[in-house]
Amino acid sequence: MLSTLRRQTGTGLRLLIVFTVLCGIVYPLAVWGVSRVPGLSGHAEGSLITQNGTAVGSSLIGIDPVPADPAADPYFHTRPSASAEGVLGPADTSTSGGSNKAGDSQDLLAAVTQRRALIAQREGVAPEAVPTDAITASASGLDPDISPAYAALQIDRVARVTGLPIAQVRDLVAQAIDGRILGFLGEPTVNVTELNLAVAAAQRPGG
Repeated sequence: MLSTLRRQTGTGLRLLIVFTVLCGIVYPLAVWGVSRVPGLSGHAEGSLITQNGTAVGSSLIGIDPVPADPAADPYFHTRPSASAEGVLGPADTSTSGGSNKAGDSQDLLAAVTQRRALIAQREGVAPEAVPTDAITASASGLDPDISPAYAALQIDRVARVTGLPIAQVRDLVAQAIDGRILGFLGEPTVNVTELNLAVAAAQRPGG
């Protein structure tokens, strides 16, 4: 009986050691090694966007920029966030989530109506010209992408405030459009962080 107990205990300890090495050392090192493969390392590190070696944002997180003067707003804006104090933002990047309000919620309807009016006023268009994604929050509240229609709506204002030719801003938006995945999944999108960086670069001498 004691020999059987010693044999079973030895087998259990050997298995413990083997699986500790496999799951605690080999597997994590393998995952880390794969994350270093060229083409994957950037995604593994959070898809950071760098300029001159300095991280300036992530292509996965939409941070709505706040203009110093709201009357002279030079930025393209993201979708609204349910975590924001105001109806238009900016979002609180330390939290993520939707409002969880039903489609028949009066609070949600009021927020959407208010957003539509504010965006129409900001862009100088009729309220019915404001696209749906501009007034509805995403599930995460930190969506980095907007529709090409919402980006197009903001072109005139950005060109006017930045002083860039409207044709140049329109080209920057066109270049920032990502098509459907595999050509048929989802809808075309525009990454706001990358687009704002492109606008800023265009304003620099020689840009």
